[in-house]
Amino acid sequence: GKILYVGISDAPAWVVSYANAMAQFRHWTPFAGLQIEYSLIERTPERDLIPMAAELGITVTSWSPLGGGFLSGKYIRNVKPETGRVAQFIYTELSDRNFNIADAVQAVAAELGKSPAQVALSWVRQKGAVPIVGARTLAQLQDNLGSLEISLSSEHMQQLDQVSAVSLGFPHEFLQARFVRDRLHAGVYDRIHRTGRNPLSPVSPGSSSMERFKVAGPDGNRRSEARAEAARA
Repeated sequence: GKILYVGISDAPAWVVSYANAMAQFRHWTPFAGLQIEYSLIERTPERDLIPMAAELGITVTSWSPLGGGFLSGKYIRNVKPETGRVAQFIYTELSDRNFNIADAVQAVAAELGKSPAQVALSWVRQKGAVPIVGARTLAQLQDNLGSLEISLSSEHMQQLDQVSAVSLGFPHEFLQARFVRDRLHAGVYDRIHRTGRNPLSPVSPGSSSMERFKVAGPDGNRRSEARAEAARA
C-alpha cells in the first residue's frame, strides 16, 4: 500500500533536510515525524534537529524523556545505583551536572506538589516535543500521565532551562555575537521586525510539509507549474 505518514529516528539534521527536499522535488511523501533523544539531560538536539523540525513542520517525539529514569528522583548523588536503567545500561552519566539538573527538577516538583517525573515530562511537552514514556508498571504509567495536568510557569521553565543549558556551538553562537549581527544586518538588527516564533515551540499544523503535501497532492507542483505556464501564455 501507499505510505501516508513517514517518520525517521536518530538521524542527523542534514539527512532529514536532504530527504525532505528530495521528497518535495520528486513528489514523494515527506517525513512527518522525527524521533530523537531529548530531555533536560540531553538537550544537544536544540543545536540543529529541533530548529530544523520546527522550520519544516515535522513533529518531534522524544525517547528517554526522563534520561533513562535519572530525572525520576530515585538516584542519589555519590551512590552507585544497583537497580534501574541507569545501573543496567550505564547510559546517563552520573555527573555533577546531571545531578544538579535532577535536584532542580525535584525542587520544582516539591513546589508544585507533583512528582519529578511529571515535571520533567511537562518540560519536554512545553518545549514542543511529544515524550515517549517507558513505564514498566501501572503506577509509573499513571504517574507519567499525570504530567498532562501540569503547566509549568515561565519562571519554572527558565529555572530548568538555565541549569540544563548546553552550548549551541558554531555557527549558532558565532552568528549571535554582536559584531557579527552588526556586519550581517548593517547595524539595524535590533530594528528588524520578527515573528518571535520559538524554534522549540510547536508550529501550526498548516505550515507543515505534510499539510502542504496533502493539500497539493502528489502532482501539486506539476499543477502549479501548469497554471503558471498558462498565465504566462
